Amino acid sequence: MALYDNTTGLWDPNNPGSSWWQSGVALWTLCDYMIKSGSRDYLPQALNTVEIQRAPLSWWPEGGGDFRADSTDDTGWWALAMTSLYELTDDEEYLNIAKEDEAYMFDYWNTTTCGGGLIWNIPNRTYHNAISNELYLELTAKLHNLIPDDTYYLNHSLLEWSWFNKSGMINSQNLVNDGLTDDTACVNNGMTTWTYNQGVILGGLVELNKALGDASFLDEARRIADAAVSSLADDGTITEPCTSEEECEPNGTAFKGIFVRELAKLDAALDDHPYQEFIADNAQAAYENARNGSDFYGFLWQGPFDNVTIGTQEAAVDLLVAAFLN
Repeated sequence: MALYDNTTGLWDPNNPGSSWWQSGVALWTLCDYMIKSGSRDYLPQALNTVEIQRAPLSWWPEGGGDFRADSTDDTGWWALAMTSLYELTDDEEYLNIAKEDEAYMFDYWNTTTCGGGLIWNIPNRTYHNAISNELYLELTAKLHNLIPDDTYYLNHSLLEWSWFNKSGMINSQNLVNDGLTDDTACVNNGMTTWTYNQGVILGGLVELNKALGDASFLDEARRIADAAVSSLADDGTITEPCTSEEECEPNGTAFKGIFVRELAKLDAALDDHPYQEFIADNAQAAYENARNGSDFYGFLWQGPFDNVTIGTQEAAVDLLVAAFLN
């Protein structure tokens, strides 16, 4: 919490390239920690963040506030944080914000090209990317599981999964590429297989399995997770395709933590807990090699420590929560 600014309600507010969306991730991480640990020590900061940051965005007042941003993925991170804050507090205000954000995201479901799917860039109405659609999958399935007798959000989640599964974004190696080509072909663009794109999809499929009791969702999640663990780890330690903090900033330093958070969610849903040891080994590697004397964590979990940002720190918290509180 050393990077938290009480005045703005943001983490690392001096890093304008990523502070807002990553603060949504940080809030989601913080709520996850409090849910799993039973602590409420940071609830005042969580509520402060929502109170301040739900205002209309200076760079996108058209959204009208409540985390409705100029990209569907940025909205999705905050919406998932709202579902966790609702679980933490049982205050329906946060559930209602998440529902409002879902409706906003669905407004950008494409009805003209690629057979559906959310677009990413709202001002330009462009790009079917993986992360926006994965976040929408997890958000809608989560909302269904939080709302008794719901069918609306379940139908949206199944619509998303049907489209995503047929889109070609999951490649022949069972890894998720960044998105689809921006032309009428709408095929896999072959771009980077970021770790978080292998992660958020797992969370969505776990929520769908919880909703329907259909093990095929866990089977698909396991195929993606196995491919990610074998392809995106360096000697057993998860490593981003970009190899340095400088190359990965301002966004990529958070990605590994998001992946591990969702991998732990899948692991908890599987009877044999196949990823438990892998997660624990990554936590041990980061603790021994990526941590400085002030308990800040650098980018590479295999070390050495380099610099701390909100991305590196929230990724470390996600990792430690996954290893010790899941």
